[in-house]
Amino acid sequence: MLGAGAGLLPAWETCDRYGLIDGWLPEWTRLRSLPQHNPVHRFTLDRHLVQTAFEAGRHTREVDRPDLLLLGAFLHDIGKGLAGDHSRVGAPIAEAVAARIGLPAPEAALIGTLVRLHLLLPEVATRRDLSDPVTIARVAEAVGDVTTLDLLYALVRADAAATGPAAWSDWKGRLVAELVARVRTTLDTGDVPAPPAPDPALVAGPLPVVHLTGDRVAVAAADRRGLLATVAGCLALHRLEVLAADASTVDGRALVECRVQPRYGLAPDPVALSADLRRAVGGDVSVTQRLRGGPWPHGGRGRAAGGLAPRRRHGRGAAGAAGRRRRRSALPGDQRAGRGRRAGPGGPDRHARWRRGGCLLPRRPVALRCRARPVGGGRPRRRLSPPGRSGPGDGGLG
Repeated sequence: MLGAGAGLLPAWETCDRYGLIDGWLPEWTRLRSLPQHNPVHRFTLDRHLVQTAFEAGRHTREVDRPDLLLLGAFLHDIGKGLAGDHSRVGAPIAEAVAARIGLPAPEAALIGTLVRLHLLLPEVATRRDLSDPVTIARVAEAVGDVTTLDLLYALVRADAAATGPAAWSDWKGRLVAELVARVRTTLDTGDVPAPPAPDPALVAGPLPVVHLTGDRVAVAAADRRGLLATVAGCLALHRLEVLAADASTVDGRALVECRVQPRYGLAPDPVALSADLRRAVGGDVSVTQRLRGGPWPHGGRGRAAGGLAPRRRHGRGAAGAAGRRRRRSALPGDQRAGRGRRAGPGGPDRHARWRRGGCLLPRRPVALRCRARPVGGGRPRRRLSPPGRSGPGDGGLG
């Protein structure tokens, strides 16, 4: 049934509805509708296991034992819901299930190995240096043979496809494929691949050297402390996310190679990026001040990591109201809104404030005509005229 293809999911759901799965697999009662706490998962545990077996059917032609691939994909997360690491806890359970359905001891042990190591390839590929011979040797020692390696590679891709779109990417797939190729070479020949030679274009020529090719950014500069951080900060200024970085030193020359991707989908201007990288590794003050977010050397205002000057906003809450009260109290008495009085020969003059956008206008005779546009849209404001000289649109003001 696990190899039925598109008919697996409805057939399994029907069998589960009538209680057949519990008879075949007593552990299924614990797995049914078990939630998964990692947000990348889109299915509960029982559906995820069946979905993984369905996705593994797409890779059966790439392995020597497709039956073991389907069974290992179905049982790879059987240890979830129990205390401890689910891959280590689930390995003996999966091995016992394989022995119970009639598999020979070596094949049942291989099922346990698949469950125990089903996270090995993606963890090593995304967290270790793939050019390090020690890393490749340890993975080859853990896997043991090419058959197990091919089964693990197919299981990793099926597990990611059944988990959800956030569990896999082109970058992650490229890293896992590179790791599998290096480990296969080691298992076939017994020799660990040597570290890759540095790019000749970075080793020769005057410093600094900057190369931009696709998602690869390579920089060569004089070796100094903080060079990697400077390069990463300059890439962040151009809204590039660093996915992987490799730093090495050859004859006093530091080589920094990064794999990047645009943060918002739009690639930066390569000419501007190359110029900023050259100035940054050369110690240009204008670029280093932008990286630090401090004041600019020519008296300009500091900028944030994105290169934009900070904006000052006047709040409308309690702090904004307090500021307006302070500014209002600093005005002379005859200019305060509706409360100021000034004694004179003609008696006290009353003032009123007409608030439209925060302006203060007295109701005394003034030779003033203005047109203002309301902040929130709507009808335009009426024109003001001195008392006794009402014009069109004044509406009798004054």
